[in-house]
Amino acid sequence: MWTLLEPVHAVTYFAPAARAAFEAAGLRGFWRGYFAGRAAPLGAVGAGPVEATFFGFAPAMVRRALPDVWGRATPAAALAARLDGARATLSGLAPDTGLAEAAELLRRAASELTSAGRPLAAANADLPWPADPLGAVWHGATLLREHRGDGHVAALLVAGLDGAESLAWRASVDSSREVLQPARGWTDEQWDAAAARLTARGWLASGAATETAYAARDTVERQTDALAAGPWQTLGAAGSNRLEQLLTPLSEAALRLLPHPNPIVLPRPAG
Repeated sequence: MWTLLEPVHAVTYFAPAARAAFEAAGLRGFWRGYFAGRAAPLGAVGAGPVEATFFGFAPAMVRRALPDVWGRATPAAALAARLDGARATLSGLAPDTGLAEAAELLRRAASELTSAGRPLAAANADLPWPADPLGAVWHGATLLREHRGDGHVAALLVAGLDGAESLAWRASVDSSREVLQPARGWTDEQWDAAAARLTARGWLASGAATETAYAARDTVERQTDALAAGPWQTLGAAGSNRLEQLLTPLSEAALRLLPHPNPIVLPRPAG
């Protein structure tokens, strides 16, 4: 379900129409739009809450954007821009039928969402659902991906990882330093220090992932899945399968708009 919903949400950051909506709101530059758009549900927060909730970003990178972005666009303007940009992008990709049903299934999946300990999910859950089916599909995808993401951060913390370590580890397992380090703002010194700590724990050997690191990946992913299971248990197998059927064409089209490789570690489109 994550690979189904994540591309629908992620066009917000990468698609030209979505980036243009942020720029029209006064948020020029990719990272201003990213940080303002994703943090806006929390309100006009400073860097601290974003460092905590976004987790993998270097503090210096976050502090370059926050609180500066709120002098360029209010949280309300950033929220409007991200939804307008998502609509503008997805409207050209959406199938002619099924959106209203998909939106209703997403509402049902989120209807008993437990957001305790999940700040980004809770902040997005406080926002009103858009009245139009396309907007509601995007909002539902966003809410459920942030719910999963909050749980993933919790699983990483249980594994004893900080933000830099989580990326140096991930780069050794199924991504690369060249993709992840510049996208999250860590210096060479910070990255190398994180890799050294992982080596001391037995997770890296000569820069390569060890069996311990792969086993930890499996544990973290199982924990993340378990923490994210609530909405799909609410929807049930039949409803979840129907949602997958309805959203697959939109998700596959959205995936083709994203850069590959990408720091989200989404797969390349089929074909």
